[in-house]
Formats: sequence, structure tokens, C-alpha cells
Amino acid sequence: MKSYLELCQHVLRDGHERTDRTGVGTLSVFGVQTRYDLRDGFPLLTTKKVLFDAVARELFWFLRGATNIHDGLAEHTPIWNAWADENGELGPIYGAQWRNWGGQPIDASPSRQQGIDQIRRALDTLKRDPYSRRNIVSAWNVGELDKMRLPPCHLLFQFYVIDQRLDCQLYQRSADIALGVPFNIASYALLMTMMAKDCGLIPGIFIHTLGDAHVYLNHVDALREQLSREPKPLPRLRVADKPFDALRFDDVAIEGYQHHPFIKFPIAV
Repeated sequence: MKSYLELCQHVLRDGHERTDRTGVGTLSVFGVQTRYDLRDGFPLLTTKKVLFDAVARELFWFLRGATNIHDGLAEHTPIWNAWADENGELGPIYGAQWRNWGGQPIDASPSRQQGIDQIRRALDTLKRDPYSRRNIVSAWNVGELDKMRLPPCHLLFQFYVIDQRLDCQLYQRSADIALGVPFNIASYALLMTMMAKDCGLIPGIFIHTLGDAHVYLNHVDALREQLSREPKPLPRLRVADKPFDALRFDDVAIEGYQHHPFIKFPIAV
């Protein structure tokens, strides 16, 4: 995770102080990129504990097309609670766009208009035309942004196959370096690994391209404490030998995760 730690140092050293939507204020840089080679281990941060169970539960919630915090796995991941309405609904966020772009909510009547399953299209393209330059999944549905309680931060990703290896590049418009980014890295590394396994490929390099990369001002001291810690060896990810859409939370596990103590960073809403 050297790339992540260097990113933290860069933002703390070179970031410009800016006001922001939350009113907390940030140190911010614009336009950075980091790379994580999954062949070296699973990129789960070791200088603080990252809750892998929460990462996996949220990802499987997205992959079911869910958008309500009371829907199954989301009840165990309170990350989204601050943005949900009184009924627990978040609008057509990630899962709706990934699995049902342009369609009606997943829990609507059977006669609903069926949208585009971008994840299934990506898997099919990887198997049929692995060198396609059009294998892209987008959550930035301009026509539905005003219906979302929080517009997508990690909004577009693209797959690339080389030497029987699956790489993935993510564009993230807004990146909370201390709290959100370690979670995002682990989530997309898990997604990459699941997709690579289904396609008979090796999970390769995750490229993380960030627009507004920022550290909230009330995260600075704790982040400096984290940077004083010595990194530990990366863990390994185990994924059950099942088809992609048959995988469930209990089918993924982290092995050998050594980490420093958890650091609590307040969420800026």
C-alpha cells in the first residue's frame, strides 16, 4: 500500500485548503493516480484496521441492485444511513445503475421496464471480446442524478486484459482520502478478483484515478498518526469457486490480515 501512503503524504504536504459542501473544509489536490498490483497481495490497508466485512457487504448489496438501507446486507453496513430518506431509500445509486440502467427499481412489479445490466455486459464482453476498449461500467447517469440522495463518487470503471491478466481503472470524482479511499480500493479489488475468476483470468493491477482528492481538516491529525505506523504484509483474498452471480458474502474471506489498531475518522455529510 505504498502508493496509498504516498498519496496521503502528497495531499497533506501539497493540498490547498478549500471550503466544501459539508462545511468541514479540506486540503485538496486535483488529478492524481495510484496503482495496486493484486499479485503482490490484496490491497487492504494495514496501517489501520479496515472492516473488510463492511466492504464485502456493501459490494454484494450494490451487485444485487439494491438501493435501500433496509435491504438485506445493507442492514449490516451503516455507511449509507446518513444519506437515506425516512424510508431508507437512496434513489437510483450504484446498484441501480450497475445492474438496471434505465429500468425501474429492482423491487418494482414484474411488468417493469428492464434496464441494462452493465455488470453482466462487462463479464460477457471480457469472455467474448477481451481486448475491447469499450468495456466500461458507469454509474454517472446524468438523467437520474437529481433522484440520488448522493451522486456517485466512484463513477466509472474500465476493464483491460493483457497476458491473461485483468486490470481495472476507476475514475473517482471525489475522494475522501482518510476514510473512503481505503474502502474504495478494497471494494474494487474484490470486484476485480471476482470478475477475473469468473473469466479465467488473473486479477492484476487496479488503477485508481482521482479528481478532487482531499483530506478533511478534522482528519489531519489522525491521518498523521496513521502515517507514523509501519506497514505490515498484505493479506490474501479467498473467493469460492462459483459463477460470479452465485457468489455471496460467505464466499469471500481475507486470510492473514495483520493490521494496526482501528482509527475513527468522522464522516462529513
